[in-house]
Amino acid sequence: MQALLAEHPLFCFTAVALLGLIVGSFLNVVILRLPRMMQAEWRASAAEILGQPATVSTKSHVSLSQPRSTCGHCGTPIKARHNVPVLSFLWLRGRCANCGHPISFQYPAIELCSALLALAVVARFGALPFTAFALVFSWTLLAAAMIDWRTQFLPDALSLPLLWLGLLISLGHGAGYALVDPATAIIGAAGGYLILWLVFHVFLLVTGKEGMGYGDFKLLAVIGAWLGWQALPMVLLMASLAGAIVGGTLMATGALGRGKPMPFGPWLAIAGWLTLVAGDTISGAYLSLAGLR
Repeated sequence: MQALLAEHPLFCFTAVALLGLIVGSFLNVVILRLPRMMQAEWRASAAEILGQPATVSTKSHVSLSQPRSTCGHCGTPIKARHNVPVLSFLWLRGRCANCGHPISFQYPAIELCSALLALAVVARFGALPFTAFALVFSWTLLAAAMIDWRTQFLPDALSLPLLWLGLLISLGHGAGYALVDPATAIIGAAGGYLILWLVFHVFLLVTGKEGMGYGDFKLLAVIGAWLGWQALPMVLLMASLAGAIVGGTLMATGALGRGKPMPFGPWLAIAGWLTLVAGDTISGAYLSLAGLR
């Protein structure tokens, strides 16, 4: 595989980009439907606890595979030729083929972002066994970040499997299946969770308000499991700076009201992914700027 990448880089990177586009199309489904599935489960659980009849009918049941994708405005099922990543959006000029209603730019943006993440991961790690896992890590972070940005939910259905996968692949560290060994992964997962847990409770004690959700604890635990405890300070620093800059800009422009919460998960995801692909470069640049190297 490494020889194929070295001898035919254009073919390999084209295949990776196409794979990324296809996965991005699926991620759009996850981003849209997973929160709806979570809400349906919560309503069903609440009805069961209260002894009330279920309110979700089989016709309104939503999963990642059913029903078929439809236009959010007119409800017309989307034909296969209108569901080709990016190309269909350009061909239809960003409008539904049936009713002409504008299609959210999120769809091609997520598809392109998925492809770019895949290209960056393969360029960084080559054909190592870890590369496949790094792709899963990247794509899951993308879906989690977008769901948190849209809904301020970080689904356990994404975070917990990714956490366990990071811990499990650490067993193959010596064979190139992970970046860190099991001890480093376990300490990273525990440390990531406990750091934000402590921040949460100190902030709550001082202000009487909740500054973040438990999903953020789990997401930083995921990053610690994959990248090790040594990466946590860098991830937290970058995430905090990005969140402060963007939040301050949104408040200054009036796009974010004072006192209105802004999700922290997207910044953790971005910082975690950047540390994955360029952690050494970023830390080296920081040390040089600080005059420490």
